[in-house]
Amino acid sequence: MTTLELKSKKRETFGKKLKTLRNQGLVPAVVYGGSEVSIPLFLELKEFKRVFKYAGETTLIKLFIDDDKFRNVLIHDSSRDPVTDEIEHIDFYEVKMDEKIAAKIPLVFIGNAPAILDLGGVLVKAMQELEIRALPADLPREIEIDISSLKTFDDNILVKDIKLLKNIEVLDNASASVASVVPPRSEAEIEALSGQIEEKIEDVKVETEEKTAERLKQVSEL
Repeated sequence: MTTLELKSKKRETFGKKLKTLRNQGLVPAVVYGGSEVSIPLFLELKEFKRVFKYAGETTLIKLFIDDDKFRNVLIHDSSRDPVTDEIEHIDFYEVKMDEKIAAKIPLVFIGNAPAILDLGGVLVKAMQELEIRALPADLPREIEIDISSLKTFDDNILVKDIKLLKNIEVLDNASASVASVVPPRSEAEIEALSGQIEEKIEDVKVETEEKTAERLKQVSEL
């Protein structure tokens, strides 16, 4: 298992003064959980991005605070600026290594499905992540789904088909579909779908023109 580390310092800056931190390439953060109350921090944004790119929200991180002993944390959430999309704040959650936690793990689809290569079908990903429960150290970064077993349009990969370590409990419905392959649309279906879209666009256009005329009428009566 890859060990990831981040260094941080306790923060005494809040509110509007946080802009100064961000201008210095730092990002404010908070650690929740554990035996203490929440701890406000700041850390280097560049270093956080490097770790976050690999860890996501399901990989354990050793978070050092003021060069003191580390805390085992997960990245619980990160907020971004709505205009620049830059990370503005981070929430870390401290976990207990001997207590299982629930987490949603991203699914990565690998392999080649004969139903796609030979029959021209289209892959349907019914699930993008799988919810599991495990000890923090056993949480996988991602779960690979091999689609090479999808040979016909009747084949289906279910949750119960996913192979995981015995110490990992799956919380999703075992009979739920994960992936399948459906036949490609015929030309007639594509034309029919195109016609439906054009009709909806025309309906919206007419409705918009009617509302505009009504507003102009109301204005003229004022």
